[in-house]
Amino acid sequence: MSREVGYEPVSVKAVLAEMKDTAELLIDLSYSAVLLRSDQVAEEVLELEERMDVLQLRARMGLLMAARNPEDAEALAPVLGIVGAAEKISDAAGDIAKVVLEDIGLPDAMRAALPESMETLVRAGIDSESSMAGRTLGDLHLETETGVRVIAIRRQGDWLLNPEFDTVLHAGDVTLLRGPEEGIAEVYEDLTGASYEPPEPPAESTADLERAMDSIVLMKDISELAVDLAYGAVLFDSDGLAEEVFELEAEVDALQGRFEAWTLRAAAVVDDPVSLRGLMHLAAATEVISDAALEISEGVLRGLGTHPVIQEAVLESDEVIVRLPVAPGSALDGVTLGDVAVKTETGMRVIAVRRGQGRSASGGANDWVVSPGPDTALHGDDIIIAKGTRAGAERVAEMAGSSDVLDDVF
Repeated sequence: MSREVGYEPVSVKAVLAEMKDTAELLIDLSYSAVLLRSDQVAEEVLELEERMDVLQLRARMGLLMAARNPEDAEALAPVLGIVGAAEKISDAAGDIAKVVLEDIGLPDAMRAALPESMETLVRAGIDSESSMAGRTLGDLHLETETGVRVIAIRRQGDWLLNPEFDTVLHAGDVTLLRGPEEGIAEVYEDLTGASYEPPEPPAESTADLERAMDSIVLMKDISELAVDLAYGAVLFDSDGLAEEVFELEAEVDALQGRFEAWTLRAAAVVDDPVSLRGLMHLAAATEVISDAALEISEGVLRGLGTHPVIQEAVLESDEVIVRLPVAPGSALDGVTLGDVAVKTETGMRVIAVRRGQGRSASGGANDWVVSPGPDTALHGDDIIIAKGTRAGAERVAEMAGSSDVLDDVF
């Protein structure tokens, strides 16, 4: 039964910050539930979705109390848009989780396509005998030694999002781990005392079905990128970045059209067309996430600017988004992301690369490489977009040959 929610004085800034962190976590968790075919992870998504319902009501109440005249209403309208967008992301994540919980048809091959675009994310309870119980994340150095990050902790029914270096792990906590499969296996065993079992490889699928699944994966990658860039747009009131979100949302719409065509063709040849229902649900939910990203940046696009409460809320997060041009002759010119180990060396995740003139797929400039991997090569005049800590951003800026990272922070 849903809990009752009444008005109480709250910090709108704190609520917006928590909504942002929760929305980003929900995207990760929902797709991981599909990848792992895990009812437990899917149930965590639905619990967080219910928490988001409460947060958005509190945010709306606080904003309504703050509007005293037409000028306030105009200034606060984009804030209401961001509240609604975060709620849309939450609902979309819940729809993805229900694909697992309600056993909606989904080809096994879909679980082979997802690992290519996302790091492994697992749910791991901390055993009382674990050597990690009672220690801080800073003491354990998980991210630098294994590449694994604890992105959230559930403790006695409450969520701790974006745990810090001084966060202590306790027996009975439930952690959410994200990272490479090799590191996940090691950390999972240390925490739980049990062996990590990756998903089984799926069977072969038809060419049209492969194209449909590839479209969903690309839609997912672009939608996640759009959300990151949208928050950057409102943080720094960047028209250019908001326009990139607009273009990415249009690309997701185009991909959905192609997905529908390939799925209908595949339905004519697969043994059980009903097994494709889950794909339709995934695609629809993913398209909603891209729409939500556009709503986040809509105030900037329409010239309403960014309310200070939004900027302060986004700054509550430990992560920043930076846009860095790769200088010719710099440490990043002519190497792959794997060669320079950007993530392990700096803690920054390169979420996109925008190709310079002459190196795009079309032969021009400004093509995106979304969710680049270790084999992605960088060149002078490319632009990288990375997400992580401010200290990590400064280190990446040095590698890219940028004189001042603050000039390139969105």
